[in-house]
Amino acid sequence: MIDLKEARKLALSLPESSEEDHWGRPSFRVKKKIFLTLWPAEKRAVVKLSTVDQSVFCDYNAAVFYPVPGAWGKQGWTNIELQKVRKDMFKDALNLSWQSVAPKSLLKKEASIK
Repeated sequence: MIDLKEARKLALSLPESSEEDHWGRPSFRVKKKIFLTLWPAEKRAVVKLSTVDQSVFCDYNAAVFYPVPGAWGKQGWTNIELQKVRKDMFKDALNLSWQSVAPKSLLKKEASIK
């Protein structure tokens, strides 16, 4: 289980991430591109995954990970039920989401540090 405070902390710990309002909800971005949106009232998060990664997470547990309805979901946007997700799984999805929108130059820089 992940609470909103911890989700926010994890998102902001990623390189060059920032928090901005997105239609009344907190969104987390790298270089102005959203990789996480929190839905506080629903205790849900939405991340951007590749369609392959989305499929893997959804196959793992469809009660925890499931595509956003419609065209957004077909593009990889994926709901995460925060009250049901394990912390390690949330972190994996969050990292993949950050990587999916981060500029290649930043990915190379981060890869060289590790």
